[in-house]
Amino acid sequence: MYRRDFIACLASAGAGGGFLVSCVGGGQMGLPGGRVAETPPIPARWRDLRIDRSLMIPAGKYARHRPRRLRPRYVTIHATDNFARGAGARAHASGLHRGTHTATYNSLGYLSWHFTIDDRTIYQSLPCDEQGQHADYEGPGNRGSIGVEMCVNRDGDLRRTLDRSARFTAVLMKAYRIPLANVVPHYHWPRTRYKDGKYLGHKACPSVLMTAGRPGPKWEGFVAKIGGYRRQLG
Repeated sequence: MYRRDFIACLASAGAGGGFLVSCVGGGQMGLPGGRVAETPPIPARWRDLRIDRSLMIPAGKYARHRPRRLRPRYVTIHATDNFARGAGARAHASGLHRGTHTATYNSLGYLSWHFTIDDRTIYQSLPCDEQGQHADYEGPGNRGSIGVEMCVNRDGDLRRTLDRSARFTAVLMKAYRIPLANVVPHYHWPRTRYKDGKYLGHKACPSVLMTAGRPGPKWEGFVAKIGGYRRQLG
């Protein structure tokens, strides 16, 4: 396992477009020395997108027992498909934190992703410079993308969750210089299981944005919204 010295700091700029900035080792988001900041900065105007890191997967345990570096080139959007009451961002992040999201066929024995979003909160589970297991086993989706899970619990406001997810994706795009063309649904990545090499094809995920099981008008509308928010960030 590699180790990093992590220094968290907050710098509030003016509401006109400043950022709440997380610094890594005292550095900014400019990726000096090829480093990738563990957490994106949040625009002061979008304070409701504050990231809760209290349930990060413990370093060296569960889905982080064998971390691998990530330099984000994509954002992969998922939906939890957990419609139970109370199945919001905290519940899912808590499961990752405790190691309850196990997996039989991947290389780590656990599922993992970077952010979980509901209508009120955003929880971070992995640093943005560590690979997750959320898209396509050992494929390019896991090797090169930040995984974002949107909650669909029936006691939440899905419309608000989708809007917050669109804004947060725009934040990730700006922070890690990811183009809109590289914001993709889980469906984008064909899946071949690690343990037995079985080909599973494309998953109809995020299901709430698929049309007949694949990307269509709903997904295109969501991407257009992300693009609009990204332009607001300059």
